[in-house]
Parts: sequence; structure tokens; C-alpha cells
Amino acid sequence: MMLPRRADLLDGRTLLVCIGAAKTGTSWLHSYFCGREDVAVSPLKEVHFFDAKFPETALGDPDRFAMKRLEFHLKAAETSPRTLRDAAALQASLDRVQMIYDPLAYFDHFARLSTDRTRVVCDITPGYSAIGRDGFAYLKAFCAQRGIRVKILFLMRDPVDRLWSQLRHLQQLSAENDVLRDWARIAQSPAIRARADYAQIVQALDDMFDAEDVLHLFYENLFDDPALRALCRFLDLPFSAPGQTETLNETLVKLPLPGVAKEAFSKDLAPQYRFCQTRFADRIPASWLSL
Repeated sequence: MMLPRRADLLDGRTLLVCIGAAKTGTSWLHSYFCGREDVAVSPLKEVHFFDAKFPETALGDPDRFAMKRLEFHLKAAETSPRTLRDAAALQASLDRVQMIYDPLAYFDHFARLSTDRTRVVCDITPGYSAIGRDGFAYLKAFCAQRGIRVKILFLMRDPVDRLWSQLRHLQQLSAENDVLRDWARIAQSPAIRARADYAQIVQALDDMFDAEDVLHLFYENLFDDPALRALCRFLDLPFSAPGQTETLNETLVKLPLPGVAKEAFSKDLAPQYRFCQTRFADRIPASWLSL
């Protein structure tokens, strides 16, 4: 008799996929969910499973990064079997590498993290915002094959502020990204442009998912009660106040946005402001309207 896969334990639970965008408070959201017994999130925070399937606009190679991360954890861990069994990040890294040759290991990973109290499992990977319509179609079909109910959360932030924060973060990751010198070239790369194209992302989600399965929230008021209450209602969870409101994974490279860059970004992203103002109207934070 064939034993059922671990993923069968996800029956009746919701998979929340937070697709970003980058630098919109996803690390804080991960921390918030980690504090809840009814939500299971990956110790990896960013699983990078679906963007590995659609790597054209990925920042780097998600699968290669997964292998390097596993190598790091194996070197850092003690060699006793007990230590390996108790190392959550190492187990998660093993799960992620297994996903390279066994896609259903994606569900096994979240089932492993679940308990009897878990109602929602959550993958928070901002890079998914760049996988496009085909990527979202794959995500939906992949989950449907296993009978998993999937809901999508898309977090947005003032387009110019978000873009500059991401560019500064890229410099933090590698000094080769000199954003004061190369902001124009970096901002025009396909991977960065895809993450800045709110209109394309929102419209692709409209095409692929039912309206009740998609929630759009804004970084500027994510930490306030109304936004969190809306998220909890969306997930059919009781409201739970956050234990902390400090910014997490804050970009440490503090560089003022040059005036010439602000002017160029504002012009380039003007269609995004217009789209969002039409689509979300008075839901848009007032600070967006100051440009």
C-alpha cells in the first residue's frame, strides 16, 4: 500500500502566497505570522519556488541560491544527528533543495511546518511579483492539482520610494551596485522594471484569480489595525494585534534620492500612479499623492 504524501495533511488549510512587492514590509509580515499559532510560515521566509520556474526576471538563480544556502547550513551545523533533526532552518533548506527535482516537496515543506492548530500556511516571496501572467497561471494550476485553496496578497508601496529602497538594498547586498552612479542602468533592468510594474501585476492577478482570493494592501498603513483586520478577515482568522511594529530587514544603505533620479523615476512611474489612483481610489495612502 502506498503511503500518502505529507502534503495530504494540508487538506482544509489555506495557502497564502504573498507576492511582494520588494521592500514593502514582507519581513515584518513574516515576523507577525511567526507569532501566531494558527499560521505556519517557512523558516526561510522567502521560498523562491515559483520564480525558479519562471526565472526570466528573477534576481539571480533561485535554485542555485537554495543549494548554496543548504551548503552553508550543513557547514554551520554540528554533525550529531540530533542537532540536524532539531535545526529548523537546515530542514527547510533541505526541503527547498528537494523542490528542485520533486515539485510536490513544496507542499510537503508546509505540511511539515503545520500543527493541529494551523489554519493557514504562508509563502512570503516578493520575487513572485515578477513571474507574470504565465507564472500566476502555473501557481494556480499547481495548487489546484493538489486541491489546495490559494489566496494571494500583494503589498504595494509608493512606487518611487519603493524603487529607491530596492536599489539601495541591492547596493547593500553587493558594493558593485553603486546606485548613486548607476541608478539609471539598474532601474532599467528587466528584473527591476517587472517589480515596479504594479499595473501589469494587478491585471495579471485579475485575470488568473477570483476577486475574493486576492487582497491588495499598502506598506504605508500595513502596520495599522484596519489593514491587519482586513488581512485577518481575508484569511478567515481571528484578529491578533502584532507584538511589535518596528521595521525589519530595513535597508542599511542610507542614501538620499538624487533630484535628477527622482525626476526620472517619477516620470517613468507616472503610469503606475495613474493606474493605482484609478483602481484603488481613496484607498491609496495620502503620501502617494504628494508627487
